Amino acid sequence: MEHEIASEYLAQLKRYPLLSAEEERELSDRIQEGDKAALDKMIKCNLRLVVSLSKNFLNTCESVMDLIQEGNIGLITAAKKFNASYKTRFSTYAYPWIIQYMIRYLNSHSAMISLPTRKDQILRKIQNARQELFSTNGRMPTEQQIASHIGISMALLRNCLKYEFTIASLDTLVSEGENSVSLGDLISDTTYSPENQYLNKEQKNHIRSLMNKLPLNERKVIWYRYNFECEQKTKTLREVSSLLGVSPEAIRQTEMRAIRHMKNETANANVTA
Repeated sequence: MEHEIASEYLAQLKRYPLLSAEEERELSDRIQEGDKAALDKMIKCNLRLVVSLSKNFLNTCESVMDLIQEGNIGLITAAKKFNASYKTRFSTYAYPWIIQYMIRYLNSHSAMISLPTRKDQILRKIQNARQELFSTNGRMPTEQQIASHIGISMALLRNCLKYEFTIASLDTLVSEGENSVSLGDLISDTTYSPENQYLNKEQKNHIRSLMNKLPLNERKVIWYRYNFECEQKTKTLREVSSLLGVSPEAIRQTEMRAIRHMKNETANANVTA
């Protein structure tokens, strides 16, 4: 039921056209002068951005519309604070504001992943510092700037950032209608690729042609060491030494010599070409 409501809401938003950079600058100037109509237009023309960002959290909240409404508050805040002098598009400026309000909503309504209290507190400080610095400077701050702003070391900052993530189900729908697809559908299937198969075949043929130019002892070592027999496990130096009746060190040196010969052969071929 709620998914239908969200779809209907998105359909209504399509009535509002996207703004050009020039239109955003003009509206920003008017907003700073207290023009409520300009503020209303800036907000309405960017509501689709909130819906788009909410899709990143569909699997972490119970109410999509509540999440969108929280994101809208972030959008409104960004619209009031945006200034054309920031030299950036409004969507870029509004992004962290919207995300901040959404995350704040999720933190207060769900706890999918439990973090140590200290790390959770520092993460919140990092998020707030990122937002404050972005609002002040009009661009995303560096890790060094964030660490300095909240007074922690770079090591602690980077350690905490490892826990800053978003979870989304592969079953999350990313398009509407009869031909809707899930996030998982967009992940490419690499189990079969004619192009990759052709390139792998050509690469193997090239390596085999190089091997044919090697002395017999070097060819045998490469054959066993790089598993051209396609066995389950690649043979170790000791196993190859047992097969060929020489020491493991001799096998290692022969392998290095063979690889060097193959590299030189390839380099000479490239120069000739």
